[in-house]
This record gives sequence, structure tokens and C-alpha cells, in this order.
Amino acid sequence: MVNSINKRKDFITPEKAASFIPIFISSGISILLTIFFVLPQYIKSNKVNLELNELIKKKNDLDNLKSQYKKTNQKFEKLIKEKEKIIELISGTSSLDTLLAKFGEIGKKNKIEFLSIVPKKIVGFIPIDSSTNPNSNNQNANIIIDPLLVEGTQKYIIDFTFKADFLNLLSFLRELEFQENIIIFEDINLKLKQGNTKSDKFTEMLDIKLSMKIYGKI
Repeated sequence: MVNSINKRKDFITPEKAASFIPIFISSGISILLTIFFVLPQYIKSNKVNLELNELIKKKNDLDNLKSQYKKTNQKFEKLIKEKEKIIELISGTSSLDTLLAKFGEIGKKNKIEFLSIVPKKIVGFIPIDSSTNPNSNNQNANIIIDPLLVEGTQKYIIDFTFKADFLNLLSFLRELEFQENIIIFEDINLKLKQGNTKSDKFTEMLDIKLSMKIYGKI
């Protein structure tokens, strides 16, 4: 009994206590610093790091979106240019009034005597949707889609009545075919003019009725 007490006294000596106390105090301070300073800073640092990674990801996504937007915009501009080219190929650059004035100049050049010019109908572009689907059961189901009509164009159906001899008529029609606008001769009716005295059939005057489709810009 006495020996165990003596051993305990030998184990806890003032010298040993003097060295352990600073160790315990420093360990306690280290634990407290870890709990109240290091851990919060570590958690805060992780949070900042996560936010930074999220910002980097959003920035990369934004760069990708900008790149996709640029590509899409370029494709859109290309489609617009192609559409403008198609419209120009179909309708030319002249308005209907300008084109009719051109008809007058060509007619005068080829000695055409116009009697009447009657606009019969104007047909606009009809978008292809459910209302124009041939399988639909509404009143628009029987609409015939004109492949030459595109958005931004119209089709003019005009009847011309005039007088000319055969050679001048051919020259007149040939020049019309070289106009910018697409012109389709739909129907032509020729009659010998009453009271012709010329023996040459190519110089005999003809009464002509011509129906044509003209595609022009809106």
C-alpha cells in the first residue's frame, strides 16, 4: 500500500507537472482555435471554393451560350440573305407599277397598240400550317399552294388586250421573258383583225388577248 502511494507520488512530481501543464494548456488552446477559428475558416473556404467553381461553370456555360448564339445568328443572317435572294429571283427589284411602265416601253418599242390592261386578281403568300393541310377538314383544305409564292411576294393575274402583227408580238413576248420578275403566260388568244388588206401573214394585224401571272414584291 505504502509502495503504491510512493510510486504515485513518484509519477506526479512537481517537475513533471510543470512540463505537462503547458502541454495541456497549449493543446486546449489548439483545440479551441481549431473549433472556433480553423474549422469555421475551413468551412467558409470550402463554401467560397464551391461558389467560385459554380461561377466558373456559369462563365463557361455563358461562353458556350454566346458561341451558340453567334453561330445561330450567323445561320439566321445566312437564311435571311438566301430568302432575299429567292425573293429577288422571283419578284425582281421592280414594283408592279414600274414593271407595267416597262411593259409600256417594250410595247411602244415593238409597235404594240394596247387596248386594255385589267388586273384580275392579287394572290398573297399563304403559310403552310394546319389550316392549309390538304388532310384537314376545314374550308381552307382545297387551297392550292403556289411554290413560287414565298413570304414577301405577291402574284398578280393581269389580262392584256392589244393589237400587233405576228413578228412584233414574238419580239414583245421575248423581251417580257427577260424581265427580272417571273412572268408566266397563262393564256393567249389570237384573232386576225377584221379588214386586213396585207397579203403577208407575218405583217397582218392581230387582235390579241393575253393573260399572265406576274410575281412581284409586296
